[in-house]
Amino acid sequence: MTRRGRLIVLEGPDKSGKSTHAALLMDALRGRGLKTLHTREPGGTSFAEAVREILLDPRNKVHPLSELLLYEAARAQHTQELLLPALRAGKTIVCERYTLATLAYQGFGRGLSLPLVRRLNAAATSGLTADLTLVLDIPDARFLDRATTRTLDRLELESRRFRLTVARAYRRLARTEPRTVLIDADRPKAAVHEEILGRVSNAISRKPAS
Repeated sequence: MTRRGRLIVLEGPDKSGKSTHAALLMDALRGRGLKTLHTREPGGTSFAEAVREILLDPRNKVHPLSELLLYEAARAQHTQELLLPALRAGKTIVCERYTLATLAYQGFGRGLSLPLVRRLNAAATSGLTADLTLVLDIPDARFLDRATTRTLDRLELESRRFRLTVARAYRRLARTEPRTVLIDADRPKAAVHEEILGRVSNAISRKPAS
């Protein structure tokens, strides 16, 4: 594939600010005249959005391996139908969650084999990797205490222990995975956005990832 665009991923546990900062980043990139695409995982295509509904429906009891395979099926469709064509067209993609989420949630959170998760990630993405992954981090106390007025999905209803395991897995992965940066999101929104935009600007100026 001749890759002309860039894939920027925002990661982090629930309620860490991914959607807020994805929207701010999109506005900034469009303001610079870049061709852009905002998407999410699981989701982004009609098939992947249908899988998302199954995965997040709190009425469903999903076995960990089934959960992993459903995420990867959605990712394969998302990659082929949306991400690869957008990159060929030279677009800068801002994606809320990607392969790092599967390592954090299904690998560390569910206790599935990390080598298995990595192999399935590679297969589902056809080897496509992010040019930059930004992990939004907030303190455990704030993460656990944040109130919400909306109905929680199946993963948001998981135990305190599970959610803490995922949050801490993200911190660990941010230190070990290539082109991955931990962002302190426990600051004023403008300060977090400024750091994100600076790091994304540097990533865009570099040669695309393989």
